[in-house]
Amino acid sequence: MTQAEGTQPLDELIEAVHWYFDALYEGDAELFAKVMHPRVRLFSATDEPMVELDLPTYMDIVRNRPSPASRNDPRHDRVLSIEVATPTTAHVRVQDAVLPKMFTDDLTFLRVDGQWKIVSKVWHYVLAEPGAPKV
Repeated sequence: MTQAEGTQPLDELIEAVHWYFDALYEGDAELFAKVMHPRVRLFSATDEPMVELDLPTYMDIVRNRPSPASRNDPRHDRVLSIEVATPTTAHVRVQDAVLPKMFTDDLTFLRVDGQWKIVSKVWHYVLAEPGAPKV
């Protein structure tokens, strides 16, 4: 295997992570559909009760909230770690924001039909401004 062949899946994974960041910042449901598997599941236990979402429910939330871009919020995108465990599985931990919430997201990717897709997202958030209302 040449180096180019060996780095291509990692390069494609990094590209998928950037699509995720852009989709979140822009509130772009079509871009989310490009990076998330149709059967993705999203979970959080930051608040009670635990939240579990499927893709259609999450897209409704995305479409019905102001995007960070529409509010001219600064971007807080940051990759904390990437682990490609096998040719078809990867875990990426990122930080991002939909202010006033600052998120840490654990994204599990599967390589399906030659494309990296998020199959699960587990997130936790803290408020950027103590006492800020949760939106």
